[in-house]
Amino acid sequence: MEELEHTCPLPRTTLIEPAIFTPETSCECRAPHEKLTVDQASHGTPVDRPVRVYADGIFDLFHSGHARALMQAKNLFPNTYLIVGVCSDELTHKYKGFTVMTEDERYEALRHCRYVDEVLRDAPWTLTQDFLEKHKIDFVAHDDIPYSSAGSEDVYKHIKEAEGISTSDLITRIVRDYDVYARRNLQRGYTAKELNVSYINEKKYRLQNQVDRMKEKVRTVEEKSKHFVYRVEEKSHDLIQKWEEKSREFIGNFLELFGPDGTWKQMFQERSGRMIQAFSPRGSPSSSPPRDFSPSRSPSPPSRWAMPRTSPPSSPKGASASISSMSEGDEDEK
Repeated sequence: MEELEHTCPLPRTTLIEPAIFTPETSCECRAPHEKLTVDQASHGTPVDRPVRVYADGIFDLFHSGHARALMQAKNLFPNTYLIVGVCSDELTHKYKGFTVMTEDERYEALRHCRYVDEVLRDAPWTLTQDFLEKHKIDFVAHDDIPYSSAGSEDVYKHIKEAEGISTSDLITRIVRDYDVYARRNLQRGYTAKELNVSYINEKKYRLQNQVDRMKEKVRTVEEKSKHFVYRVEEKSHDLIQKWEEKSREFIGNFLELFGPDGTWKQMFQERSGRMIQAFSPRGSPSSSPPRDFSPSRSPSPPSRWAMPRTSPPSSPKGASASISSMSEGDEDEK
């Protein structure tokens, strides 16, 4: 009998493209599929085909807790091909309840997880042997199952405790902050009918949104005012510093010009000395030069008021003679 080689799909080695959707028959390999033991899978055998691991769930609001569970499933064995089954909306609503994301949104979220090699849509709620054989599944992984190794009950226990998160936790947050999310979606353009919000609540949320917008405007104005005041203070500091420098320079120049030993005082003293010298007359000579009497020049006649030196008259007759002689002299002058 001819031995057939395995043509099972290998784990994807590139993250450029999203994971594929599972076709009707997950593995078309013609070679017989023998289930591996944990020991064989742990040692990476057989070499010609990967270990096919299956994990399923709802994966509503896909978050880091889901991604970590899939990372654990992917890293169970050295050569793992991880198939992730996602239940449909119809099945989920029937057995668990309503979801936030639609089934198509949940399918696409799983396709873009780096640990997933293949996404199986409309996964069954309960796994059967026929289903496992049809998709040639070696092991089924679930985030609630502890993975025992090296004497530990669960090697991922500390990671689960440190990074514990579930969809129920997220739903609880949404319910707790329902008003905030409703207001946000109303602001984004959703109608009250789409959000199942009553008329009164709609008006209340819109009023709160307006108040928040006003607060934001006030906060913006305050920030701009603080920035403006800071710039004014900075400019004022520069102006004051320049004013002080100019003031010191002005005072220094003033003192240099008008101070006790300033330039202005020296100029004033020099000009005052010149003015005093210009207005003071020349001193008189100590002795007058003798008059030079030339023979050609007769002496000037005596002043009309000059009284001749005569001996005092001895009698009234002499006095009258003097007076008459004076009158004659006057007439001659005239």
